[in-house]
Amino acid sequence: MLAVTADDHRAAGPVAVLANPTAGRGRHRGLLPRVLDGLATAGRPVELLTAHTPAEAEAACRAAVAAGASALVTVGGDGTVHQALQVVAGTAVPFGPVPAGTGNDFAADTGFPADPLAAVEVIAAALRAGRTHPVDLARMSTAGGADRWYGAVLAAGFDAIVNERANRMRWPRGPRRYDLAILVELARLRPRRYTLRLDGAEHHVDAVLIAVGNCASYGGGMRICPAADPTDGLLDVVVGGRFDRRTLIRVKPRIYAGTHVAHPLVRSYRARTVEVAAEGITTYADGERSLDLPVRITAVPGAVRLLR
Repeated sequence: MLAVTADDHRAAGPVAVLANPTAGRGRHRGLLPRVLDGLATAGRPVELLTAHTPAEAEAACRAAVAAGASALVTVGGDGTVHQALQVVAGTAVPFGPVPAGTGNDFAADTGFPADPLAAVEVIAAALRAGRTHPVDLARMSTAGGADRWYGAVLAAGFDAIVNERANRMRWPRGPRRYDLAILVELARLRPRRYTLRLDGAEHHVDAVLIAVGNCASYGGGMRICPAADPTDGLLDVVVGGRFDRRTLIRVKPRIYAGTHVAHPLVRSYRARTVEVAAEGITTYADGERSLDLPVRITAVPGAVRLLR
């Protein structure tokens, strides 16, 4: 009789699927049955996880992996991906993102099709072939022992401040709340003093924008760190300096093409380890509220195995 190893059990385990029904403002809500059917063509059982909050989503992923899931797949945007990465990062459990959110930057920047069903076909084919593609992740930590992973971009400047403002507001609902938060924070705009340590080299900068990218894009296709490569073992740091309101409004649209880095007030760096410190800033990673500054961010090569 052939011995059955733990790896054999893992390979035969179910494909766990974390779906966010509110992703993309619900426009892909009716797609889920077709996604599940497409994944089932890989010849493995498919298990749909139940969660109603980000904390429940992370806990459901963790329980599924602990129970022997052979892979983890998300159906949603970068926020849903972010929850799953906390569980699969640094493990042998492969991961596939089905892009169905308002922001699908991690999936796009790591080579998945923009169409959700086309992405399902790629993931199912990889499952059938036993094929994975390792890419880097960024690991955040604080002196207090907090630890988080992210796949796309960490924002620690104006965009993070706007997100924090929007999350505190109770009115209006929907995207108008974010628009109003932008107007409020533009009126209060001022450069903040940051200390950056890039592989140990210290820089003191007055800045409005700070982004640390494992991938190039955030916010649904804004190429804030246009040269970032999630396979090079490095983080790209983009610093937008002493912008006034008028300059920031002019430069912001250029981020979609990545041409903002040519502006004389923008500086770009590359490092394996990045430390960012400033007073009163809460970071946003993959668009999700994350850790307060100061934080230490490390590029971890091949930290996640993608199904493509």
